Amino acid sequence: MEKTFKALRIMEEGDGYRRKIENRKISDLPEGDTIVKVQYSSLNYKDALSSAGNKGVTRNYPHTPGIDAAGIIAESSSPKFSEGEEVILTGYDLGMNTDGGFGEFIRVPSDWIVKKPRGLDLKESMIYGTAGFTAALSVYKLIESVDKEAGEILVTGGTGGVANIASKILVKLGYDVVVATGKVESQREELLSLGVKSVVSREEIQDPKGKAMLKSRWAGVIDTVGGNTLGDVIKSIQYNGAVTTCGNVGGDKFQSSVYPFILRGITLYGIDSVQCPMDLRLKIWEKLAGPWKADNLQAMVQVVSLEEIEEKIDEMLEGKKVGRVILKHN
Repeated sequence: MEKTFKALRIMEEGDGYRRKIENRKISDLPEGDTIVKVQYSSLNYKDALSSAGNKGVTRNYPHTPGIDAAGIIAESSSPKFSEGEEVILTGYDLGMNTDGGFGEFIRVPSDWIVKKPRGLDLKESMIYGTAGFTAALSVYKLIESVDKEAGEILVTGGTGGVANIASKILVKLGYDVVVATGKVESQREELLSLGVKSVVSREEIQDPKGKAMLKSRWAGVIDTVGGNTLGDVIKSIQYNGAVTTCGNVGGDKFQSSVYPFILRGITLYGIDSVQCPMDLRLKIWEKLAGPWKADNLQAMVQVVSLEEIEEKIDEMLEGKKVGRVILKHN
C-alpha cells in the first residue's frame, strides 16, 4: 500500500474556500524529478492569500500552499542530488501553482533546489525563507553601488520581515541604518535593538508637495513598500546613490521624474527572488549561512504544527501582528 502523508488543502466550495488537513499519496503530487520530505516550511503573506483563494497567487484548486520548504531528499532521478541530502526551496512556482511546503512531501524539478550550505540548519533556513533571501538579495545589490562611508542607508517598512533582516545585515556590515515605519512609538525600541542608528516616521520621508527632487539625504535605500514611498525616496538620494525595491504593500504604481537619475546618477534596482538565477541564489544562501548570518536567529521565530498554522493564517489575513512563523512537520 502506498504511504500517505498530511497536507493542508485549500478547496473551492460554493462561492468560497475552505481549508482541511488531508491524507495524500505521493502519486497525488505534480510532476517533477525530485521528491523532498519537508521538515520545515514558513508562513508568508502569499501563503495566506493562496489559502484565501486569491487567483492572483494560485489559479487552480484544490491546492497546498507553502512557498518555502526545507527538508531531505527522499528520491531523485537527477544526478545533482542524492537521497538524504538536506535542501532548501524558495521561489519558482512552489506553493503558488505547485503544491508547497504545507505538505509533508513535495515533488519538484531539481533545478529549483538549493543544497543547504554549511552554517545553517534546516530550521534556520526557514527562519530566513523568502523574506530573508529577498532581504539579502536587496543588500547584495545595494552594496554593489554604495559603500559604508557614503552615508546613511534608509530601510522602509521597518517592522516587516524583509526590512528587519535587511537592517540586521547592513548593521553587521558596518552601515549606518535608518529605519522608517508607520509604527514609531510602538516599535521604536524593538527596531533600535537591531543596532540601527535611528527610527523615523513614514511622514518624515514623504514629499507632500510633489517636487521633482528633494535635498540629498540618503546614500542608499532598501524599499520594501513601493507606491508613493518609493517615488518619494528616489527624490532624496545622494549623487551616485542607489535604491532597491522589492514590495508593493504601498501600491504597485509610483510617480517620479527623470531628474534624480540624470542629475544625480542614481540607480534603481528591482529585486526578484522568485526567478533569481541559481548561481546568484547559491551565493546569497552562502552569505546568509556565513558572514551575513544574523545573531540570535532562533529567537526571531514561533514554531507551530500543521494543525496550528490555520490560526496564524487567519491572523495574518486579519492584519494582526503575526511575526515570523515556522511550520514544523512531525
